[in-house]
Amino acid sequence: MNTSQVQILIAMGLYLAVIIGVGVFYAKRANTSTENYFLGGRTLGPWVTAFSAEASDMSGWLLMGLPGVAYWCGLADAAWTAIGLLIGTYINWLIVSKRLRRYSIKAKAITIPDFFSNRFKEKNPVILTVSALFILIFFAVYCSSCLVTCGKLFSTLFGTSYVSMMIVGAVVVLIYTMLGGFLAESVSDFIQAIIMILALGTVFVVGVIEAGGIGAVIDNAKSIPGFLEFFGLAAPTTVDDVQIVTNNAPVFGEAATYGWLTVISTMSWGLGYFGMPQVLLRFMAIRKEGELKSSRRIATIWCAISLFIAVFIGLMGRALYPTAHLTSSGAENIFITLSQGLLPAFIAGIVMAGILAATMSSSDSYMLIAASAFSKNIYERVINKKASDKNVMWISRITIAVICIAAVIIAWDENSVIFKLVSFAWAGFGATFGPAMLFSLFKKQTTRIGVLAGMISGGAMVFIWNLAIRPLGGMLDIYELFPAFILSCIVIAVVSMITEKPSAEIQAEFDEVKTVAME
Repeated sequence: MNTSQVQILIAMGLYLAVIIGVGVFYAKRANTSTENYFLGGRTLGPWVTAFSAEASDMSGWLLMGLPGVAYWCGLADAAWTAIGLLIGTYINWLIVSKRLRRYSIKAKAITIPDFFSNRFKEKNPVILTVSALFILIFFAVYCSSCLVTCGKLFSTLFGTSYVSMMIVGAVVVLIYTMLGGFLAESVSDFIQAIIMILALGTVFVVGVIEAGGIGAVIDNAKSIPGFLEFFGLAAPTTVDDVQIVTNNAPVFGEAATYGWLTVISTMSWGLGYFGMPQVLLRFMAIRKEGELKSSRRIATIWCAISLFIAVFIGLMGRALYPTAHLTSSGAENIFITLSQGLLPAFIAGIVMAGILAATMSSSDSYMLIAASAFSKNIYERVINKKASDKNVMWISRITIAVICIAAVIIAWDENSVIFKLVSFAWAGFGATFGPAMLFSLFKKQTTRIGVLAGMISGGAMVFIWNLAIRPLGGMLDIYELFPAFILSCIVIAVVSMITEKPSAEIQAEFDEVKTVAME
């Protein structure tokens, strides 16, 4: 290991020490009750709520996946995704946060499955079990994307085995998540959100200077067919999935078209927010409902800045290192390449701690939520109804370990593309829980059977569209979240109309929450 690698390792080690210290600090408080462990006792302030929601949401995808897409095929895919996410972020905080915070207290819910089950006064916990199982499935995929990020980061930095580094990352995240629960995770996510945006900003400023200004980056992008178009897509010329290089320049074919259907499909990323457990839980955990307005502004500004910079870094990478990465998987390392190439080693280590920050902030959220879905919702409510808080928390830790192992298996292939893993899990949550959440919060006549049918149809359609329909190509080659979300909405509406109306008690509770939320 050379001097530069040692300096990078020291910088990242200092970061890890701080984050683990946060977990140890909050461990005693977290272990006093399951509400503290899984929801932080509803004590989050507006800044922690906003930053932790966005950091856990964006993950390493923001620093590696999104720049990688822009580096590989240009502006359109990355930009329309970012625009959809920004709009979805704002609308979710605007219309869902306040109502969910109020309703979750009324329903005595500390998890998302809890909310759905208690909202409809379930006697037999069917919705509870189904929603918990979907959370386990999609969060295992989500966690795997974080471990792929860890593996790529450390193997690229230190020239070591991808698999071994991925496993090391899994162990670190596993230990940290078990320590402090939701509150420690939220506070560390606040720190990590700051590190992430500082890392992006540092690479952006230094890279622009090195490239000769924003104009030079744009001029280079314009020279590549389709690279700087909102309605076109660059097409790298590849052989065996590796881009051809001629005269030290990457070869691109004729630009591909990017029609309105594709734009709508890509922007539908924003729909996913309505069903993201890691974001929805922050709405439930904030200490005061009135502070959500401040959190919305903070979260939206953070997203706008970070998403814009992440997309531009991908374009900038093509100007500065045009042949550094010749596969779509390898392109996701462009942020690392820029950091190592443009910054002093120790500073590069701090900047790349931003990638580790993004990865840890997301993976600990995913594991904790998935563990709560099983231990609190299935184990305590179905398997062992007399379980104590202590037993539930132990089952939670065991579940975290099992999910981590499953994520390691999914992430084993070093050619895994972070963007694709995240997009699938994002679609899964968005289609399974997004329509169900919106109808449950805002449609009084929504029925329990309608929500259950919507969850199952939405979640199933994500798999069907991704594996069987989308590969057919043509007009069917659209992001699976869009058709699955629409199908789920239709199913909930139709089934709710033809099934028995909610009880008077459920409707009265809905009216009470609605009235208070409007005050």
